[in-house]
Amino acid sequence: MQRTRTISRTVLSLSLISLFTDLASEMLYPIMPGYLRSIGFTALGIGFLEGLCEATAGLSKSWFGHWSDRMGRRAPFVQAGYSLSALSKPLLAASSLPVWVFLCRTVDRLGKGLRTGARDAMLKQESREQTAGRVFGFHRSLDTVGALLGPCVALVFMHLYPLSYHALFLIALVPGIFAVAFTFFLREKRITVARATSKFSFGIFYKYWQTAPPAFKRLAYPLLFFSVFNSSDLFLLLKAGASDINETYVIGLYILYNLVYAAAAYPAGVLADKAGFKVMLLAGLCFFALAYIIFAFSTGLPALAVAFVLYGLYAACSEGISKAWLAGMVPLQEVATALGTFNAGQSIAALLASSITGIVWFTLGAPVALSLCAMAASVTASVIFKFAQQPTSQ
Repeated sequence: MQRTRTISRTVLSLSLISLFTDLASEMLYPIMPGYLRSIGFTALGIGFLEGLCEATAGLSKSWFGHWSDRMGRRAPFVQAGYSLSALSKPLLAASSLPVWVFLCRTVDRLGKGLRTGARDAMLKQESREQTAGRVFGFHRSLDTVGALLGPCVALVFMHLYPLSYHALFLIALVPGIFAVAFTFFLREKRITVARATSKFSFGIFYKYWQTAPPAFKRLAYPLLFFSVFNSSDLFLLLKAGASDINETYVIGLYILYNLVYAAAAYPAGVLADKAGFKVMLLAGLCFFALAYIIFAFSTGLPALAVAFVLYGLYAACSEGISKAWLAGMVPLQEVATALGTFNAGQSIAALLASSITGIVWFTLGAPVALSLCAMAASVTASVIFKFAQQPTSQ
């Protein structure tokens, strides 16, 4: 019998597409707090901006995921989604008006909503029960290589041309073009359209949740609770920037986070296939809690570096693995709808998370806001340990 490669051509192509997209996104992400402050945003304003963008655009993840399942197609959604995200970056250079910044950020997130469910379904199609952790981990690893290279480009550029934000927005178009070009090399496997997904509705995320498998919901509920307190990473960069550390070091810390994430994501996937998804996800939540406690009460560069390392380990042990675990709990014909529904819930939670963190930060201070996030991670870990069903194949 012919042996199937764990990392297929489709998995590699999707991973390279994500690499270039994240290269473009992460060129801008670490400088966004400084840019937003320069045009008048406060910590509270940043929280509302990030939350509204994520929630407004993220609700589309379920709709487009269901649409993908209904059509039995994946590639068109991937192509259109990455194209929108590529175009949104240079548009930021057109104006500094807060409304325009909000619109550009929303277009970027809408592109993510358009592609995410279909892309994750393609990854699931290319994996087996024994290799899902590896496949999703490999994708997250290359995705994060882009997230590592992006801040490096930003660091060099901002060192040579301080405060040249608009020029960097235009440069971000280049890797975006490469990402879009790679989407046209994808070869998708057509799937049989499930009868349950034959009727499209904009309320599908609510309807699907009512009929989703119980095991899926037992894992999704605590993860969504955690998402309500897992605010935008911009707050971590804001905390680092407020600790008498110049912007160059702030970008360097973000590079460190992405380096750890990129290096650990695939090994974490391998370990998840062997030790189980639950073990790795619980480890990730513990890393998150430790990182946020350090963020809350430390200001020195060495302590913040340790916190960003722990935060990178959290991401490696949780983001791809949680998707692989959830995807394995539903039929293949429903993967995009299921993950899209979960992502829609996360997007609603993102609005609450960034808004809550911004309000608590503004009224009670950063230590209280970040400690609250750490407590939520601990509660989530205890619930998953007790109630979430470990896959039998694990």
